[in-house]
Amino acid sequence: MAIAISDTSPRVQYTATAGQTSFTVAFEFFADSDLIVKKTAISDGAITTLTLAASPSSATQYSVTGAGVTGGGSITLGAGATVNDKYTITRNLPIARSTDFASTGIFPIESLNTELDKIVAMMQQQGVDINLSPRAASTTSTAYGLIFPELVANKILTVNSSGNGIEFSQSITDVATVAGIASDITTVSGIASNVTAVAGNATNINAVAADATDIGTVAGKATEIGRLGTSDAVADMAILGTADVVNDMNVLGSSATVTAMNLLGTSDVVSDMNTLATADIVSDMNTLATADVVADMNTLGTADVVSDMNTLATADIVSDMNTLATSSNVTNMNTLAGVSSDITTVAGISSAVSAVNSNATNINAVNSNSSNINTVAGNNSNITTVAGVSSNVTTVASNIANVNTTASNITNVNTFANQYRIGSSDPTSSLDEGDLFYNTTSNVMKFYNGSAWVAISADTDSLVKVSSNDTTAGFLNGKLVAGSNISFTEGSDGGNETLTIAGSGASLDDATALAIALG
Repeated sequence: MAIAISDTSPRVQYTATAGQTSFTVAFEFFADSDLIVKKTAISDGAITTLTLAASPSSATQYSVTGAGVTGGGSITLGAGATVNDKYTITRNLPIARSTDFASTGIFPIESLNTELDKIVAMMQQQGVDINLSPRAASTTSTAYGLIFPELVANKILTVNSSGNGIEFSQSITDVATVAGIASDITTVSGIASNVTAVAGNATNINAVAADATDIGTVAGKATEIGRLGTSDAVADMAILGTADVVNDMNVLGSSATVTAMNLLGTSDVVSDMNTLATADIVSDMNTLATADVVADMNTLGTADVVSDMNTLATADIVSDMNTLATSSNVTNMNTLAGVSSDITTVAGISSAVSAVNSNATNINAVNSNSSNINTVAGNNSNITTVAGVSSNVTTVASNIANVNTTASNITNVNTFANQYRIGSSDPTSSLDEGDLFYNTTSNVMKFYNGSAWVAISADTDSLVKVSSNDTTAGFLNGKLVAGSNISFTEGSDGGNETLTIAGSGASLDDATALAIALG
């Protein structure tokens, strides 16, 4: 059997398509049994060596064509392959010499060719084995002539410390332990910068360790720390820890504010705070703390308006305000907000707040009313709003009775502000029929008739009056005009004057004579 052995690797691998049965063998082989076919399942990686059969009946059997032919042949499965399964076909000649030549006689050239072909084929098989084995690069300077060491149980093959050989030294148990904390290693790797920072802060860490005595002292304050750790205290600290409250505390921590707090710590002011801390007044403060009402309070906080509020707080005026609180007059009351600039005047009382710096005793008095303070803390957002107008609050506090009266009639106050306004030009928005407006440019009072502002003028009309001593003859005749067939006759000039109306040229049915007495 003389064939040409191609320079082709005696190994080929295919990824099967669905139902594929035929696979090409692109290298030469001498007998069907020279081929080994293995399948690697895509589903689980299991490797199966297929069986050679003349008439294959399943996907685990195959037949061969092309033995002894230059260029190779093919294999055919007994059933279609599963998609993406891998099929590896290799040539596996026994490494042996099958022919022995006689020392004399005829030289069998064909047998020699076959032997030479098989020798080349065997060399190709060894090349495949070498390619499938780990080996050093031809340019290596450390692995040339490397000798594989004796096997050692439960050890991993590693390079020795000199870097010139390999050995079994690392315990597989240690490796398994490290593998068991892989997630921890990943975590530490993710905070490598922090680990580096800690390592760089070793001096401070040592300093803390040297300060164990002070740390023990802090530990001795466990009771106090326990008090701060209660849910109520934590909740209060959460409230105090918000950006707004921290900012407020920064404001309150200034020397001027501390002085003001000393002023607020007097027994009278504490008493006033107790009054303000009742549920009803806190509710009123919540009502008053809205943006609209705060704006109204800024308007109402001027000295003139406070004086006016004292006047308005009488029972009669309150009754009148209730009358004015009809929907048609509410818009006019918004006009009162136009005097908001006067609020700034009240800020002049801040010096009074700064006069109490040395009153620590009074601050203790405030502390004894912590329950009321907690009530106020529960409304910190409203307090923050009120803190922005503290001078106005001082003014309002001195008129708390009037504020309570106004608060109980807040709907009527808002209604009046919506219906009566003052300004230099006629309003063009929020217009309701019946609104009142005083124009300071023209000094004219106007009312809105539903489509336009109309000036209100003084009534100059007067009734025509005839004096009892009028002696002018024909005075009444000059005031009246007679129609057809009617005549006027005036009598008693200068006295109880009379006017006689008579008809002529017609029957009594057409005209009736009347006498009018004017005195």
